[in-house]
Amino acid sequence: MVWRLIETFVKSATSCEGKSFQKNLIQRFARNTRSTKNMKQIVVATALAVIIANLAPEQTARSAEVTIDGVAGFQDSPLEPDGKWHIHDPARPQPVVVAPAKTFSLNAPAPSDAEALFDGNGLTQWQTMQGAAAVTWKTNEDYMETINRGGNIRTRKTWADFQMHVEWATPNPAKGDGQGRGNGGIIINNMYEVHVLDSYQAKTYADGQAGALYGQSPPLVNASKPPGEWQSYDILFESPRWNDKGELIKKAVITVLHNGMVIQNHYELLGATDGINGAVPWRSSSKYTAPHAPEVFIGLQGDHSPGLRYRNIWIRPLHLNQQP
Repeated sequence: MVWRLIETFVKSATSCEGKSFQKNLIQRFARNTRSTKNMKQIVVATALAVIIANLAPEQTARSAEVTIDGVAGFQDSPLEPDGKWHIHDPARPQPVVVAPAKTFSLNAPAPSDAEALFDGNGLTQWQTMQGAAAVTWKTNEDYMETINRGGNIRTRKTWADFQMHVEWATPNPAKGDGQGRGNGGIIINNMYEVHVLDSYQAKTYADGQAGALYGQSPPLVNASKPPGEWQSYDILFESPRWNDKGELIKKAVITVLHNGMVIQNHYELLGATDGINGAVPWRSSSKYTAPHAPEVFIGLQGDHSPGLRYRNIWIRPLHLNQQP
């Protein structure tokens, strides 16, 4: 009986999508379990039902994926505000490739008003996204490295309106393609992401390349270095503001330099990045959700690609309210 149930679930998985998939699965499960009194079989079948039902969104996403000129992406997602391209659209033009200088800000020391977030001396400034003390990422000499099931991490402290320096390197040799190739990110307040990816001689949808504001703005140029080579982001971030009524009065603004080249120029974020925290589902339009304080934490993504490395991370205030 249990194998008949498994066969039913597999057939359901290949014939339905999204909510209809889950509804169909539940109905078939209910019909089939009525005919068995073996509790062990019912328990096994129930577990399979839960697993397959939870895979429904992923199965739906795969069915919607299209490939254009070797780039996999989506054209059933909402259009960006300019009405030209879908979110994660494979037809969107690839950024122009510009070879960066060899070093630029690599190993740049922190200024006197900066705080070192990682300089090779442990992970005391970091915690898990859930707030637990233990961070399981590897540390080796002067860098930290993502591991399998290591999860994302975040700073213990928060800042408003800051300049941040971070260096990173994708795994070498490269593995995978598209979004499966050295995938990480600098995630501000678990809401706004500057994407990290191996985009060296590698294609993916433009708003998901290295240096993209994921799902919103492709980098102005592709300034990527080969896998394994150290690269740098210099990020200037101004926090969004809300008034006492909870009305948005100033959008978040960000400028990003990748290996010394401006790739995001004083860009006004449309809202939270899709697919980060559930408030804005993956492949949906960015938006500002609940108001938050100007002071935000910094997150590093580590739940996608093991072997991604980060080093020499420091942050300093922009002193916007102290101009003479």
